[in-house]
Amino acid sequence: MKRRHRMPFGAELDGDGTRFRLWAPGAHRVELLLDDGSGERDLTLASHAGGWYQAQVAGVGAGCRYRYRIDGTLQVPDPASRCNPDDVHGPSLVVDPLAFDWQDGSWRGRPWHEAVVYELHVGAFSASGDFDGVRRRLDHLVELGATAVELMPVADFPGRRGWGYDGVLPFAPDRTYGSPAALKTLVQEAHARGLMMLLDVVYNHFGPDGNYLHAYAPAFFNAAHHTPWGAAINFDAPGCEVVRDFFIHNALYWLEEFHFDGLRLDAVHAICDDSRPDIVEALCAAVRAGPGREREVHIILENDHNRACYLRRDTDGRPPCATAQWNDDFHHAAHVLVTGETDGYYRDFADRPAARLGRCLAEGFAFQGEPSPFRGGSPRGEPSAHLPPTAFVDALQNHDQIGNRAFGERLHQLAAAPGLEALTAILLLAPQVPLLFMGEEFATDQPFLFFCDFGPELAQAVTAGRRREFARFARFADPASRARIPDPNAESSFAASVLDWSVTERPPHAARLALYRRLLALRQAEIVPRLAGMAGGQAGYAPHGERALAVHWRLGDGSCLALAANLGDAAVRLAPQPGRVLYLSDTLQAAQHAAGRLPPWSVAWTLVEAAP
Repeated sequence: MKRRHRMPFGAELDGDGTRFRLWAPGAHRVELLLDDGSGERDLTLASHAGGWYQAQVAGVGAGCRYRYRIDGTLQVPDPASRCNPDDVHGPSLVVDPLAFDWQDGSWRGRPWHEAVVYELHVGAFSASGDFDGVRRRLDHLVELGATAVELMPVADFPGRRGWGYDGVLPFAPDRTYGSPAALKTLVQEAHARGLMMLLDVVYNHFGPDGNYLHAYAPAFFNAAHHTPWGAAINFDAPGCEVVRDFFIHNALYWLEEFHFDGLRLDAVHAICDDSRPDIVEALCAAVRAGPGREREVHIILENDHNRACYLRRDTDGRPPCATAQWNDDFHHAAHVLVTGETDGYYRDFADRPAARLGRCLAEGFAFQGEPSPFRGGSPRGEPSAHLPPTAFVDALQNHDQIGNRAFGERLHQLAAAPGLEALTAILLLAPQVPLLFMGEEFATDQPFLFFCDFGPELAQAVTAGRRREFARFARFADPASRARIPDPNAESSFAASVLDWSVTERPPHAARLALYRRLLALRQAEIVPRLAGMAGGQAGYAPHGERALAVHWRLGDGSCLALAANLGDAAVRLAPQPGRVLYLSDTLQAAQHAAGRLPPWSVAWTLVEAAP
């Protein structure tokens, strides 16, 4: 089987040659520089209406390197490059997507309620730091109980290492991870094991190194909107039609040409777009009308604004826009409960964290329009109780919440084991979609630091800027404390973050892995089969004192799932929930549960099955 996404720009193989097309409305002349291995030649592209430059070049095929020369001086790669083998400043490579022979023609994806997402960074996941390194660990993920693999961004970024959120060539897999064919092989092998493949994409900005669009396509940006990265990407001013097409085609490209099962859209709250439909809605509509008509395709958002309107369901319970959103509210409430930290955005959850966690479990967002102290009292969020639990992706750890800490500590290094195990049982058995971050399942001791590989001047600015970020935290008020924060550009910061897989069979790591496997097996056996068709508004919660709560859900098959949790250091009395016991914390005996006594940091899950 062959797969190809045709694009109205870039280098497209066509007949016995290649069509080259670039949008450069700010240029007076554009030349194409070709190098097929026998020497470089150049030709002038014909100018067309609307700022387009184009040429059909016979005899040019896959493997030919090319770049554009703007107004006789500036040489740039193709912004729609499918491959850039010499990094973001080098020439692009003509790629034949039909050269890859797909073997997963019967794959139609998996319904979203079956998702258990495992997020990973390709470079730090394995010793080889590439797509093949991920492929070799797929069996571990299946045995764990994951059903979806989410890759942090792989679009070409500057240097040899980085998180991927400073990418500048959004169609080109970064060459440090492997070729486009290697990524396709990874996706195919995952599908053979029943795993969905999700990809993190960044549509709110370009990185600071290697983005040449300002030079020849200034209309790609809209100075009327200001962002932390400068002028916003232009989604709503003159010229925005081309820009919107660029990103919509990017989404379709990953889903069609690479057969990904879904995308996670990074920080959509940082996208500036006053038009309707906005780019998020337009992109989702294109996905639903395209690959989403033939198979299960999922769009997941990161959105600090908690806009529930993006997550709406139609009368059949299907999402016309986004499938789900990362729910930071769940993470923050859980983190405050188990660590006691109340700095920064955790300030919003310092008051009644157990109640806020309960609201997340029953209604989605903890903040549904209430004022946020961290944001100066501004209201945050929209009502979300009408949405099904599967519209929310919950996590105790992810790349942001670990990597945005100064020292990248893992949660088990900040919290006592009983509290972490209680919250893990809540995460993995609740109806919401759980997300794990690589190494979490075996309590890796490797941190996940922020790392990058910029040139000297930019590297110095990034290091200084990161240390300034932490000045607002009490523990880093002293400049000497900030100076100890690892340098993101040091290779040691990346090396320290690479997982050590040799520990998985040694204590205490083996015990943590066994717990995750046991809980996820229970989820697959008892919870997942009952989630299909679950609607919103079918849950309730009740806080008990400051640190205990009870939550119940009516599942899709009519059964009732219930949680009783004590998330504090003192024992509490809490009437037992009715039904068959699915899970009790190791510290909670059946007799105690029956008597309504919950020891510190204990949870009980019960199920009342629907009548036949």
